[in-house]
Order: sequence, then structure tokens, then C-alpha cells
Amino acid sequence: MTDLRLRLNAFVKLGSFFKEYCKYAKNKTQIYDNQYAWFVKFDEILILAGHRNGWFTLENILFSVESWADLLTPSELESWLSSYDLNKNKPKSVALIMAGNIPLVGFHDFLSALITGSKVLVKLSSNDKILLPFIAQYLIEVEPSLKDQISFSEGKLEDFDAVIATGSDNTSRYFEHYFGKKPNIIRRNRNSVAILSGNETNDELAALGEDIFRYYGLGCRSVSKLFVPVNYNFDALFKALYPFNTIIEQHKYANNYDYNKAVYLMSLYKILENGFLMLKEDKNYASPIATVFYEYYESPEELKIRLANEKDRIQCLVANGFIEDEVAFGQTQKPSLTDYADNIDTVDFLLKT
Repeated sequence: MTDLRLRLNAFVKLGSFFKEYCKYAKNKTQIYDNQYAWFVKFDEILILAGHRNGWFTLENILFSVESWADLLTPSELESWLSSYDLNKNKPKSVALIMAGNIPLVGFHDFLSALITGSKVLVKLSSNDKILLPFIAQYLIEVEPSLKDQISFSEGKLEDFDAVIATGSDNTSRYFEHYFGKKPNIIRRNRNSVAILSGNETNDELAALGEDIFRYYGLGCRSVSKLFVPVNYNFDALFKALYPFNTIIEQHKYANNYDYNKAVYLMSLYKILENGFLMLKEDKNYASPIATVFYEYYESPEELKIRLANEKDRIQCLVANGFIEDEVAFGQTQKPSLTDYADNIDTVDFLLKT
């Protein structure tokens, strides 16, 4: 098992690589001699990832990479791990079954397992098979002892002690059938919601656009549902969101917009739309691409009770002064290291398994 100090140092070096690469990507005329060969390789990887998955635009991959660069620092990592006794970890092999909806969506599980000293056996999603193997290659380059800690599986997963699987409500039943006898974390569908009062500033509503449109709304931290007071006027919201109108230039997004709009119109559903986003009154949380559902509320207290009862369906709750543990407008796609998926502490699970 690799020493904790060596593991931490490897991820700090990865964070520095991410940060330097993002600078290089924005200004390729500047030379970075010490990392240039890796930068060229990463260029090729990002292009290939985009070819394999049309949702993985360069902008969104770089956003994910830069977000991780901000977290993979000595201060952030040490603060995150300070509340755990990593000496309690027993050597184990952890199977990681990853989703592929947004770039590097499974990286936190990968980091958590390795940093606690476990071996990882990774089963990648067909939608995101390019990025993580390259990152693993870089980690092994800077810390060769990690070579024995990281492996990827194309076939049936075997010889592991615990499993962390991320999927949908449907795949969770499959996961429970096959992995239920092992210590596990099995994640299901979750969505994020925003509570509007009608008193939001233009800046807050504009920031909400980042929560809605980043990664084309494909992440569990993407806001897919709005709760608004009765008689809410959507004009201010549409005005604040207008700067995001270029999203319609992405052909996959545009195709979904056109298709879903046609379905709504043929079904005689009432929708509000502005040419790049549709709002539909609906009680569900999970909305289709290019659509955000909304629902009216009369009593904030009754809404709080409902949200508490349905917390297992919600990942992030965006608001300003509405409820404890709310997320500020514009911050859903910038989780900290302690913002665990489904609010299940992955490190604590790994240490106790």
C-alpha cells in the first residue's frame, strides 16, 4: 500500500498539472518545457473524448479539469482528510462502476479510494472511457508505486472487497442483484432544484443559468426543476438567462430542443420558451434536455416539508435564505471535496469497510 504522503503528493502534482494545462490551453503560444509533452498528449485525449461523446465539449472538459485543479492542492486535501483517521483503513480492492454523463463524473470516487490506500478496479462508462485512463497514466508517471493500485476492467468484475456503483434507478436494481452481498454504495437518480421567491437579483438569476446550462443539464447537480411562488413572473428569469443563448448552437442540444418542443406542442402542453430553453409546469424532478420543469408553491413552510420528505431524490437545493444546507446560485457545479454524491460519505464508508 502506497504511503499516504506519496499518495497526497501524487494528487497535488496532478492538480498542478491540471492548472498549468488550463493556462496552456488558453495561451498555446507560451511554452511549458517541463510539461509540454504531457500537454500535447492531453490535447489529443480531449479531442478524442469529444469525438467519442458529443456532449464532452472542450469548454466543459476544461471546466471540470480546472475545478479539480482548485481542489487538488495541499490545503484542500489536508483539510478534507483532517477529520478522518486514515490509519484505520484496511487494505482492500474497491470496484468503481462509473457513470459517464459529464466529464470526470467518477473522479471523486477514484480519488477517495486511492487516497485512503485502497486498490481500485474501475469499470468505465462507454460514454467516458478516455479521460480517466490518461489521468491514471499521469499519476503512475509521477508516483510509480500507484501502478499496482489502479486497474481498469472491460469485462466482468472479479476479486474485489467493496463496490461503489453510480447509475440510474433502473441500473441500481441490477447493481443490487449482483453486488448486494458486498459492502456497497449504490447511487440512483437524483436531480437538483432551485427555490425562487421572486425577489432574486438579476445577478442571482444569471448565476442560476450556470446551474441550469453547465454540462447541458446532464449532471445530478444540474438544476432541472424550479419552485416558484404563485403568480410568479418569468420575464426577469428569461432576461437574466439570455446570455446563455449560444447553447443552442451545439447541435445535439439543438436537436433535443427541437424534438422536445415538437412533443410538447403535439401533446398540447403549455410551455414557456425563449428559443433555447423551455419551461414546463410538471411535478417531476427529472426534466428532458433543454427543458426545466417548474411548480408553483403557496406556503414556504409546506414546501420545506415536502422537500424534506423527498430529499432522497434531490442532490442540490439552490436558494437564498430558504433552507439550511442550501447552495448559492451559480455554485452547484463547483462542489467541494466534502460534497459527497447522494450525501453519503465515501471516505467514511471506505474506512469502515
